[in-house]
Amino acid sequence: MLPVTNRVFYSAGVFTPARKRRRCVSSSVSPAPETNTGPGLLDSIPDDLVVSILCKLASTSRCPADFISVLMTCKRLKSLATCPYVLSRLSRKAIAIKALNWSESAHRFLKRCADAGSLDACYTLGMIRFYCLQNRGNGASLMAKAAINSHAPALYSLAVIQFNGSGGSKNDKDLRAGVALCARAAFLGHVDALRELGHCLQDGYGVPRNISEGRRFLVQANARELAAVLSSGIEARSWLTLSQPQTHGCPLLSDFGCNVPAPETHPANRFLADWFALRGGDSPGDGLRLCSHGGCGRPEIRKNEFRRGSVCGVVNYCSRACQALDWKLRHKMACAPADQGAAGDGEGNVQIEGNVNGDNVPVVPMS
Repeated sequence: MLPVTNRVFYSAGVFTPARKRRRCVSSSVSPAPETNTGPGLLDSIPDDLVVSILCKLASTSRCPADFISVLMTCKRLKSLATCPYVLSRLSRKAIAIKALNWSESAHRFLKRCADAGSLDACYTLGMIRFYCLQNRGNGASLMAKAAINSHAPALYSLAVIQFNGSGGSKNDKDLRAGVALCARAAFLGHVDALRELGHCLQDGYGVPRNISEGRRFLVQANARELAAVLSSGIEARSWLTLSQPQTHGCPLLSDFGCNVPAPETHPANRFLADWFALRGGDSPGDGLRLCSHGGCGRPEIRKNEFRRGSVCGVVNYCSRACQALDWKLRHKMACAPADQGAAGDGEGNVQIEGNVNGDNVPVVPMS
């Protein structure tokens, strides 16, 4: 037998090149086990533990993408994340769908969350159907579903509907029902409802007039508003400038120099504002008007439903609370007297700027 030379083997009278040593060695080693032959780490976690983690994620999501990204991970997470128990715990930011991205799939997602028991989804979808999709009955029933379960924004929105007779004629206004809904929302800590209730008591609007009690509620609303800002961690130097108020009665914090930042707008109100901004700006059409407070977004359902300012005659508000917020944030610097005939609105609701006591405090009455 010939010796092996220059990496060439002699076999059966034919010279053949030798195989690489690395390949010869690897052929004698058993192949590595496949990774998909057994269950993975995620598959070994019990369903109830995964659902508990998903509920925590749903309740702390800061935008819809935080939750939707979980649905795209795998089939098991998608199945568990879309169970009613998880959907019912979605935060209000997790269902903050933008008007620009509104679609039938977004509509179905909100409906599925509402059917699962999410109060924020019931309220948001109810507002969208009532004001945007013009499905008044179904929208009101969804807001009522959230209100029955002590959802403060839904209670206040239903109060605004009762005060204005939205969805019907001006004869459909139910002031006593509006006050009752405001009282319930105020008890749950809704600042706008507490301020609205204070104005109603001062003016005797839907409730026996009690000026001192109304002012006490307005002071409480100011205190809650201030406490919310202090707890948020905003430095006082950015909004506090002590000054002597030039008004009497119950002024806003802004009259003392406390220019408290605007509260965070609810996703439902932001959706309404963006929806009508994309479809015509300040007018929803047919001579209807939007509430002048930028953080509200509510449109008129019928002509002259909202009350117009008696001083400048260019602003209109769905409620006293919206008027008070818009006054301190924007309109206080722009309000200028107009002609006497410019303030009428066709329903006898003219004055929203002025005080029942005759004081020049443009934040109280709206008769």
